[in-house]
Amino acid sequence: MKMTFRWYGEGNDKVTLGNIKQIPGVEGIVWSLHDMAAGELWSEERIAKEKAIIEAAGFHIDVVESVNVHEDIKLGLPSREKYIENYKETLRRLAKVGVKVVCYNFMPVFDWTRTELYKEMEDGSNALFFEKSKIENIDPIELIEKLSTNVDVTMPGWEPERLSRLKETFKLYENFTAEDLWKNLEYFLEQVIPVCEEVGIKMGIHPDDPAFPIFGLPRLIINKENIGRFLNLVDSPYNGLSLCTGSLGSANNDIPDIIDAYHDRIHFMHIRNVKRYDNGDFIEASHRACDGSVDTVKVVQTLHKHGYEGYVRPDHGRHIWGEEKWARPGYGLYDRALGIMYILGVWDSVEKNAKS
Repeated sequence: MKMTFRWYGEGNDKVTLGNIKQIPGVEGIVWSLHDMAAGELWSEERIAKEKAIIEAAGFHIDVVESVNVHEDIKLGLPSREKYIENYKETLRRLAKVGVKVVCYNFMPVFDWTRTELYKEMEDGSNALFFEKSKIENIDPIELIEKLSTNVDVTMPGWEPERLSRLKETFKLYENFTAEDLWKNLEYFLEQVIPVCEEVGIKMGIHPDDPAFPIFGLPRLIINKENIGRFLNLVDSPYNGLSLCTGSLGSANNDIPDIIDAYHDRIHFMHIRNVKRYDNGDFIEASHRACDGSVDTVKVVQTLHKHGYEGYVRPDHGRHIWGEEKWARPGYGLYDRALGIMYILGVWDSVEKNAKS
């Protein structure tokens, strides 16, 4: 298991590489060019610059999250061809500098959805919160305007250029079915995976967040059955998963069972915990298994059982010790650092017991 930490780049993340360096066990930075719009070709100069900054701090750059998929590809529009070509060339350029895994998603319109970014919890911390009844009774544009008002950082999936066309995009998805999305995902994979096989980059699709339909938009990567269908679209070891325990944990999924079934196709793990409520609400919790609905201990034990050698990062943490005043929503420093120590503690314990 190779521990990593997501970082949003100089000038775009108040967590520094120096901060991350002080977290035991972190080997790599999960990075991206976050100012690049979906569909743009990444320049070799920009890639090389980011590589130099990260490697100078003592980290590897093996994992990119994300190379975003343009909406026209998801919709299957004729214009998708140029965006797919840009995607393929970007993969080739990333491979040249040593990137080994690319995380992406195929969610229509939104990469993730919450109703509150800083919901206060009983202990005084706060976290990302999803209130299902509010989602069912709010216009998505109203929700976006509410949440983005006081946020001064780029939020993946909620980029200004994407949100500015929200009404137009929703119009394009009228009468668009899950089967339409499956068909367009298969087409994308058929074009991209041969390039991955050629250059040695493994693609890992991120589950939908939350793992059920919202705003009338289809969702695909939401459960064990659908993951199996996805992996069979293009049956290649380069077509795999960025398995997120929090996204799948937003619905009643048996995540250790999913790991048992598809462990050889998991290239990247996002480990986090969510507390799920009977009414469909959920909130980010600490990484401790007893604090949420995801058995994070069993998740790590199951990965160890299969000899997992892929990449792991702590995902969304709570905002603690006042960091909500400066932290990116879900991506502060302290709770993710605590999460790393919890994950590594479980792993080390299993490892030691296995050797004794």
